[in-house]
Amino acid sequence: MNQDYIKPDEWSLIEEGFNKDRVKSSESLFSIGNGAMGQRANFEEQYSGPSFQGSYIGGVYYPDKTRVGWWKNGYPEYFAKVLNAPNWIGINVFVNEQPLDLNTCKKVDGFQRELNMKEGWYQRRFVATMAEGAQLEVRATRFLSLDIDEVGAIKYEVTSLNGDVDIKFIPYLDSGITNEDTNWDDKFWNTTNVFSDGQQAFIEAHTMKTNFATCTFMESKLICDGKTVAGKSSADTTDVQIGMEHEVHLEKGKSAVLYKFGGYTVSTNHKPSELVNAAKRLLKEAVSIGFEGLLAKQAQAWADIWDMSDIAIEGDIKAQQGIRFNIFQLNQTYLGKDSRLNIGPKGFTGEKYGGSTYWDTEAYCIPFYMATKDQQVARKLLKYRYNHLEKAIENAQKLGFTNGAALYPMVTMNGEECHNEWEITFEEIHRNGAIAFAIYNYYRYTGDYTYIPEMGLEVLIGISRFWHQRASFSKDKNKYVILGVTGPNEYENNVNNNWYTNYLAKWCINYTITQLQKVKEGYPEDYQRIIGQTKLTEAETALWEEVAQGMYFPYSEEYQIFLQQDGFLDKELITVADLDKSQRPINQKWSWDRILRSPYIKQADTLQGFYLFEDHFTTEELERHFDFYEPFTVHESSLSPCVHSIQAAKLDRMEQAYTFYLRTSRLDLDDYNKEVEEGLHITSMAGTWMSIVEGFGGMRIADDKLSFAPRIPKQWSAYSFKINFRNRILRIKVTDKETSFELTGTEEMSIRFNGKRLALKPGETTFA
Repeated sequence: MNQDYIKPDEWSLIEEGFNKDRVKSSESLFSIGNGAMGQRANFEEQYSGPSFQGSYIGGVYYPDKTRVGWWKNGYPEYFAKVLNAPNWIGINVFVNEQPLDLNTCKKVDGFQRELNMKEGWYQRRFVATMAEGAQLEVRATRFLSLDIDEVGAIKYEVTSLNGDVDIKFIPYLDSGITNEDTNWDDKFWNTTNVFSDGQQAFIEAHTMKTNFATCTFMESKLICDGKTVAGKSSADTTDVQIGMEHEVHLEKGKSAVLYKFGGYTVSTNHKPSELVNAAKRLLKEAVSIGFEGLLAKQAQAWADIWDMSDIAIEGDIKAQQGIRFNIFQLNQTYLGKDSRLNIGPKGFTGEKYGGSTYWDTEAYCIPFYMATKDQQVARKLLKYRYNHLEKAIENAQKLGFTNGAALYPMVTMNGEECHNEWEITFEEIHRNGAIAFAIYNYYRYTGDYTYIPEMGLEVLIGISRFWHQRASFSKDKNKYVILGVTGPNEYENNVNNNWYTNYLAKWCINYTITQLQKVKEGYPEDYQRIIGQTKLTEAETALWEEVAQGMYFPYSEEYQIFLQQDGFLDKELITVADLDKSQRPINQKWSWDRILRSPYIKQADTLQGFYLFEDHFTTEELERHFDFYEPFTVHESSLSPCVHSIQAAKLDRMEQAYTFYLRTSRLDLDDYNKEVEEGLHITSMAGTWMSIVEGFGGMRIADDKLSFAPRIPKQWSAYSFKINFRNRILRIKVTDKETSFELTGTEEMSIRFNGKRLALKPGETTFA
């Protein structure tokens, strides 16, 4: 834990007291989004202190030319930048002609931020004392509509506390924005039109290179003493900025309220020529409903989300706040409405990492969306990968692979690899296996096999062709080996025979061959179509099988464990417990050379394989591997604590499982990795959900049925959650004395509880 200023609360994030050193961190933590756009919690009024400005539109990016010291063949030509979009939230406030700026105010009292996760809104309150002594109470409330996802709304209320003041509000739009993260300081946006129409204002702009056309829009209204104060175009209008001026004289104790509606229309959803007209229609709808009406709809929309996705924890407020924060941010990032979008590692909270899609989606996020949404949401995420299959084949071709071999990108916006670190682009090929596993996992959970003959089998064939070609035969070992890779532990590069990668390759090939036979027998028309398209032959699959059956796995007889890679035992095996705390985190304190030579593990690697393929190994084997590898794990990846929490729970090490759970659930809230100001760790938040449902709840799929082996941390008196399993809603509640199940629907359901069959009837509570 590196920060502890967020007040414990079951449904809200609350910060009290204004601290300039916390501004960037809070801008991340209090971020808001609606699946289509999002923004950091920047102040509406101007702020001259350090700040990370960020507004983002789903799917809009810029291909920033790759910048490296030594170009290597096969490098991606660009790194996809998540773009800071034109700013529509800005409201400059002048008090007796002096700017309201919390960085320069004489005094700031009663400062409070609240992110209300139950109803989906963000609010700031404070009393500002201006340099000349005027005191103002400000309350600003903001949200991004879930119902009308191209629109957001702001209510900015100012009250004069100690005298009469003249106040000028200038709500504005600004397309003269830049990115914090850029390789060459390129200009990312080209503004083509800035204009107003009555109380409305518009900026038309498009991205350079990718040519995403946008219209940023706003309409504002000032109310004082129940009367509307008309605005006029600001004299400060420029080629990239436009504002509307509203002036009012406030007597002591009186208030003025500025309402601002804004947002974006984008060429991905509208014809470029219709962006302004679409914006006007949206403004008309939003203004007619009004701020309070939209806010009521927002609360209802979130109520519907929470009804299915909430996890309630009794007796531990910090744990409760943590899981709800994670679930809230996941839903702000992706709601499954648009199959062209995906779940970026930072969501709408920052620019780091670039791209919108990593293997995190398949390994961590899909289980959450399968269980808390309709299965079609998870299917859209799989369809996203199918739609990028041709690009994956192109990616493999650039590296010398042939015959339709597919290498899915580590980082992508459109299916093309756009990560510019060689050890990631060339070597972290295990990502292919995560995509294949997600296909298997989707069918295992939903029972919907149709995805495989319709789309998934072609993906599996491309992936298996890659593994066949990527493996090479070692005469010395008389086995197939996979050389020069990086596993999930990115603190090792260019290693040979990473066990997790080799195991995934073998499994992928075997699973693909099994599905080929199943589709051939059950879906002959799809089979013939696929064979015709891929030109796959039995002779080729026989070569695949030879690789799978002959795959090499490094093993230590001394420790009775699979080795993370061939040379792992050559390292100086000093555990994390014996590492000086002043050296942590090592990714910020050590040279990369020192990290690569160390035994320290960034995140679950071999244990990641034991998580995915738990049923392939005994509990005793898991325990041996956990006891060997966890002591060397520094957990400096956000994806690490959740897997270890699940496995610690499996091993009935509940105190350790709980510690890992707190770390994953409060990773950003408590800034464990000392980097929260850069944005949140969105995709790992799905792992927090997994820590409870799969870890403490012990949920698995066994013999095509749901299975539970629940445990409860001693710090909790109870916890409960819902899942959607094959269109049947099941609520599970666990206490230290019993577990209960409530089934919704009309059909009975059979599950396993601690290995024994349990029959559930709809409308009844069954205790176990």
